[in-house]
Amino acid sequence: MEFKLLIVFVEDSKTEAIIEASRDAGATGCTVINHARGEGYQAHKSFFGLSLTSQTDVVMLLVERHMSRDILEKIGSVGEFDAKPGTGLALQLNVEDALGVMHQAEELAEKVEEQL
Repeated sequence: MEFKLLIVFVEDSKTEAIIEASRDAGATGCTVINHARGEGYQAHKSFFGLSLTSQTDVVMLLVERHMSRDILEKIGSVGEFDAKPGTGLALQLNVEDALGVMHQAEELAEKVEEQL
């Protein structure tokens, strides 16, 4: 079984919606890193030296490669990444090898067979 790593940088107010959408699309779990900081094309506004930005979370999902595009598109839709600038970013990377995923692989095998 082959996997992709989805990495999602999202405003903390949308993290739960992203997690729920990814589960609905077939993801079996995720890791969330809270309080990340990012800067886009334009610098953040500040007020007396204090940043006026919301907190950013990083959501990482290890997903089966046949399901990765559907999950990625669902995340992008719920997060409104293409509709509203600065709301987030989602990307996928190939995973060469992974340990500790055998319990997920067994469950995913049935889901992937249904899709193919």
